Formats: sequence, structure tokens, C-alpha cells
Amino acid sequence: MDRLVFLLATGLARGAVLALFALSLVIVWRAARVVNFAQAAMAVCAVYTAFALTAASGSYWLGLAGGLAAGALLGAAVERGLMRRLPHLTPLPGMICAIGLVMVLQSGLAIAFGPEHRPMRPPFSQSPFMIGGTPVLSPYDLFVLVTAAAAMGAFALLFTGTSLGLRLRAAAFAPETSRLLGVRVPRMVTIGWTLSVATAALAALLLVPTELGLNPHAADLLFVNAFAVAVIGGLDSPTGALLAGLGVGVLVSLTTGYVSASAAPLAVLALLTVVLLLRPGGLFAAREARRA
Repeated sequence: MDRLVFLLATGLARGAVLALFALSLVIVWRAARVVNFAQAAMAVCAVYTAFALTAASGSYWLGLAGGLAAGALLGAAVERGLMRRLPHLTPLPGMICAIGLVMVLQSGLAIAFGPEHRPMRPPFSQSPFMIGGTPVLSPYDLFVLVTAAAAMGAFALLFTGTSLGLRLRAAAFAPETSRLLGVRVPRMVTIGWTLSVATAALAALLLVPTELGLNPHAADLLFVNAFAVAVIGGLDSPTGALLAGLGVGVLVSLTTGYVSASAAPLAVLALLTVVLLLRPGGLFAAREARRA
């Protein structure tokens, strides 16, 4: 029972990071109808910025803020300078361009910083609390959960309680009608990319201190798992990204703890296959998705 409690707690923390990254994929899909395969590489660029700022200032929080800002600026720059110039009749040109961007960014990072892993110190201890002799969440796990919950709450408030959120939703689901009503759809797409990459950067910043360290490929596995989460939950559903992320995080933790780490990707693949067979649009997809 003690082991089960520990695995469930760590699974929720891991799932919160997956949910954040999956949410970033949902945001850019809703905004531009593109699966951004460069999301992991762009997030790692932001993490390198945070790493440099933390090393220069000695402040994790300054590095965190700088990393989020770098992710937001990179997202806006890629949308305005690259994605906006592509044909939009189908999602294929954007996806191909994103794959090319992955190669450029990862190669550039490897040339600039080298391929070696650089350890990043978390702001809190990773030793779990002991409650009644049972290990539970560590202070850093609690920080991850609180940060993810705050980010999710901020997005919920943005999309449901502000005029900007209303314009973002209108531009995503009815762009032509939104233009007629005076909504600047291109600007909304840029904001969508900005929010998306900043969110991915936050997820990567929360993940890297718990892994081997920072290198150009540090978020590759996170992207693979988060993409599966986004598909399972439904690419149009932020709620699906949250719930599926927590569920997959617990699944990976339990599989790793009771079977082996090598079996965890197979468990995720099996879940993804079952969902695609039974509900191809995702578990929380709307009954009628808008046409691209």
C-alpha cells in the first residue's frame, strides 16, 4: 500500500507536466490547425535561456521568468516570420515546416552549447515527505502540482472570463465570421502561438530538473507522451488534455513501479490504440469538430 500511494502521488506530479505540455499542443492546434512538431525544440530553447539567466544571476525565479518570456517571444516570432507565410489550405505545409524547424533548432543548440547534459538544480528538495512512514510527494512535486494548477486556472479564466479569451475562441472556431465581426484573426493566431510555446516552456522547465539534465533533446520524450495525451483527450479539448495528462501520468508511474520502465511506453501506446479504435476524435472531443 505504501508503494501504491507513492506511485500515485508521483504519477500525479508527472501527469501535471504532461497535461501542461499537451495543453500547449491543444492551444496551437485550436489557433492555427497545426500540430507543432517543433514544440519540444522550441521549449528547450526557452529552457537554455532560463539556464543561462539562472547561472548568471543565481536566481531560479529570474531564470524561470526569462524562460517563459523567451518561449513566448519565440512562439510569436515563428508564427509571424515562418508559419504565416505558408499556404493554409491543409495542415501539411505547417507540419512539414515544423519538422524542419526541429532539425534547425536542435542542431543549433548542439553547436552552441554541446550535446552533453547540463544539470539544473530545482528550487526545492526532491526528497519525499514521510507521512506515517509512507513516502509521498516531495516539496518539488508539490511545487509542480501547484504551478500546473495555477497555469490551468489562469487559462480557464482567460478563455471563459475575458474578452481576449472570447476573441481567441471565436477566431479558432469561426475565423471568417470573426473577421466580419471585427476580430483581428491573424493577431489572435499569433497570441495563440505565444501562449502555446510559453506553456510548453513551463512544462519543460518543470521536467528538466527531475531528469538527467538539460541537452538539446531533453523534451523529446515529453513531446511524444504529451502528443499521445492530447490525442487521447481530444486535440480540441483543453479539459481533455488536463484529465488525460493526469491519467497517463499515473499509468506511466504505476507501470514503471510494478512492471518496468521499458514497459511504460507500451502501456501508453496500448491506451492510445484503444482510444483511437473506440473514439477516434478523443475521449473529450466535441461531437462536431469544426472544419479546418
